[in-house]
Amino acid sequence: MSTQTLTGANFETTITGNDIVLVDFWAAWCGPCRQFAPVFEAASEQNPDIVFGKVDTEAEQALAAAASITSIPTLMAFRDGILVFAQPGALPASALDQVIAGVRGLDMDDVRAQVAAQQTA
Repeated sequence: MSTQTLTGANFETTITGNDIVLVDFWAAWCGPCRQFAPVFEAASEQNPDIVFGKVDTEAEQALAAAASITSIPTLMAFRDGILVFAQPGALPASALDQVIAGVRGLDMDDVRAQVAAQQTA
């Protein structure tokens, strides 16, 4: 599966409607973003069960602001609609593979319990 363009119109439904979603926040003028793009695209081909989305921070400034993006590229990973990973910087393929394995291996019952505990604190 190739990457999908995410916008303010489809971001929320994509995040909540899929098991695992990885999002690359990028811009055309950003050198590290251009370096990371083929790594992200290759991972999308190797993991067809995961949704790989890209947000152009220039075209989607409100969405980037809502996601508190301060550096690009920034990679975010969502599982069951919950943000479970966010990190700025271009990742090498091996590190992206580790992120994907980590997200797949999460105990979501434990994650939901942690989120609930944070919300009541």
